[in-house]
Amino acid sequence: MILAIDPGTAESGWVLYDAGKVAGAGVMGNDDVLAMVQTSTADMLAIEMIASYGMAVGREVFETCVWVGRYKQAWRDPNAVRLVYRQAVKLHLCGSAIAKDANIRQALIDLLGPRGTKAAPGPTYGVSSHAWAALGVAVTVAA
Repeated sequence: MILAIDPGTAESGWVLYDAGKVAGAGVMGNDDVLAMVQTSTADMLAIEMIASYGMAVGREVFETCVWVGRYKQAWRDPNAVRLVYRQAVKLHLCGSAIAKDANIRQALIDLLGPRGTKAAPGPTYGVSSHAWAALGVAVTVAA
């Protein structure tokens, strides 16, 4: 089982991905995600890593980097945490470095199946917002 995180400044998306299926997903405050990392029984932690492409960045990027470090340090084996760059997710799922979030989401739906409804949940039911990015990280490291 993989716990994958798309970190943010105040909230982070997360997914539990097990044997090609979404076992849980959501977006929570960073302190709650940190507690999840500390108590998780998942086999692996994968976190989307920040990359710089020569552009100026602001406070939010640095705050997100701090959370990446906190999540990594909280894992039972910090050196085993997989840091996955967005570029790797784009290339793995879409075959293109210029893919957008909508392209990644559609590639995940094509690969795993639709969200479905509450009455008839599909394979990606419960995945929304930043959890889609976390699912992309999980699928990329699972490959």
